[in-house]
Amino acid sequence: MKSFKYIALIAIACASFMGLASKVSAVPRNIDQVNTTNLTIGDSRELGFVSFGIPSGDADRTTYVNHLIGMALGTSDSADGQDYTRSNNFFGALPAAVFDHNGTSTSIDLGSGGFLYLFAKYDGPNYGSEVWYVGGLTGVITIPATAGGYGLSGWTLFNPGGGNGVPEGGSTIAFLGLALAGAELLRRSLGRRAAVKA
Repeated sequence: MKSFKYIALIAIACASFMGLASKVSAVPRNIDQVNTTNLTIGDSRELGFVSFGIPSGDADRTTYVNHLIGMALGTSDSADGQDYTRSNNFFGALPAAVFDHNGTSTSIDLGSGGFLYLFAKYDGPNYGSEVWYVGGLTGVITIPATAGGYGLSGWTLFNPGGGNGVPEGGSTIAFLGLALAGAELLRRSLGRRAAVKA
């Protein structure tokens, strides 16, 4: 009888946690919930900075963005002949970047969305390259015409390269553990009852 009390308590706890989990959003908290139309250097959508982002071909830019994606928050390192600085902004699980297209204007039409990253190069070797996370944004956005006093050379938009980009919060694993523990208690309880009847 004690086993059934434990099982009932576990079931109630699981139901309570499930109720709480349904109210938790999968969208990280510090991403702007309202469509941001004006991006700025170092804003809440900054993924990071690449110094200097040269060479700057399509494959090079893809390498630079993917390197930033793989970095821990708030860290700096050097690779690929570049110096990287990852912002402290958290965007959840980030899929790899896949090149989509380039442009040169400060107004960028994201259409109905689907893009995740925006790489903007500012004046060759004199400033560097800003990378923003643009997931969830739609329509026309603007980026600065200058950074550090240097003009915009051009930009690149990237699509997600796989994965769903939704972070695993750990609640699924916790619920699975509770369910397995409950199943084990039930198995033991039923085993004892069968042994007593035999």
